[in-house]
Amino acid sequence: MINSFGMRNDGGERIATRAGAILLDPGWLLNVARPASGDPALESLFEPHSWSGRGELVAVSGGRGSAWFVGDAGRWVLRHYRRGGWVARLCTDRYLWNGERRVRAFAEWRLLADLSRRGLPVPKPLGARYHRSGLVYRCDLITERIAGARTLSASLTAAPVPTRTWRAVGAVVARLHAAGADHADLNAHNILVAPEADEVEVRVSVIDFDRSRLRPPGAWTRRNLARLHRSLDKVSRGLPADRFPAAAWKSLLDGYALHL
Repeated sequence: MINSFGMRNDGGERIATRAGAILLDPGWLLNVARPASGDPALESLFEPHSWSGRGELVAVSGGRGSAWFVGDAGRWVLRHYRRGGWVARLCTDRYLWNGERRVRAFAEWRLLADLSRRGLPVPKPLGARYHRSGLVYRCDLITERIAGARTLSASLTAAPVPTRTWRAVGAVVARLHAAGADHADLNAHNILVAPEADEVEVRVSVIDFDRSRLRPPGAWTRRNLARLHRSLDKVSRGLPADRFPAAAWKSLLDGYALHL
């Protein structure tokens, strides 16, 4: 929704382009040097080759090869939406047009903006774009990078995860569930954990809210947890037995119960 000043109620500024639209956080835009005003310059913010030309592009390992750290010292994350599963064989990054409100990057922007305003540990949305061509569109999203963090899957692979970390993960999932956030793909790769050294509290964040939504309490919370458990089982398969013992999952559930 757009208010009388042309600003969206989610804090983004909508800018029409030749083939779609862009959402931008006006405050963030002030930090991004661009060659000139206008659609081409703004759209270049969503083009990896543009950042590469400035020496400010680093590919993110893992996933589908569609995310990059961009900006000075990789301060932000640029993600191009790509399909997964069998449908990706037919269409890698195009989605059926069902109106601007259903654009996946814009929907994720709205959700992240809402959760960020409520102080939940998710990346702040900075920019989103879609490019429409007839009945299909492509889209991209730029968010803040969670500084000094790595995925729970990487932490699990490297060494045993401390009990306090498992509890902190459970607590963050509980906070998101209490807010009604149904994460469509809650797994060990979408949970970020800050380095443990010299920290009294563990910092945990959750990323990648594509296809996620806000909804009333229900059975979906148990499905979220079951999905996370399957992911942890899969990641720890073949690793030493101390990486994901039964006690680890119990600690996660303890943290969850204390903060729901």
